[in-house]
Amino acid sequence: MWNWEARGETEAQRLDRNWNSLVQEARIVQTGVQLLTGFLLILPFQSRFDALSDPMRGLYLVTVTASIVATVFLVAPVSTHRLLFRRRRLDEVVRAAHTFDLVGVVLLGVALTGVAVLIFAVVLGNTAGVIAGCCFAALFTLVWGIYPWYRRGHGPESEDRSEYPEPQ
Repeated sequence: MWNWEARGETEAQRLDRNWNSLVQEARIVQTGVQLLTGFLLILPFQSRFDALSDPMRGLYLVTVTASIVATVFLVAPVSTHRLLFRRRRLDEVVRAAHTFDLVGVVLLGVALTGVAVLIFAVVLGNTAGVIAGCCFAALFTLVWGIYPWYRRGHGPESEDRSEYPEPQ
């Protein structure tokens, strides 16, 4: 009710606003994850890559997989929008984009954690890599997950306001 009273927008206007917000947020992470994926894809062709142990190569494969799949999920709203464009299904596009973006951000966190482990392990050793990976995984979980989830349930607007009546 708050959103309807404060903004006086129709359901279509709300969906347009939500879609625009999702697109703007995705722009930020799409570029970063695409650059990360490109960086990871060239690593096996570097001379020092052969020095990685088998477990580190396995971690590399998990990391590059997470980065590629994150790229797929973070770009998926674009193809979904294009294929459903002018079909009067913006509500479906917004819901799908929301889910795609959440999955993409989680996988981006996995990929960034893997990159941290790889870099710290190569530079300072495996123990430092594991410690760095645990620290970064905890940081991503706290900042990207726990804090927003906590605020979602403890703010003045904590209940879901996804459905409200059209303005008269």
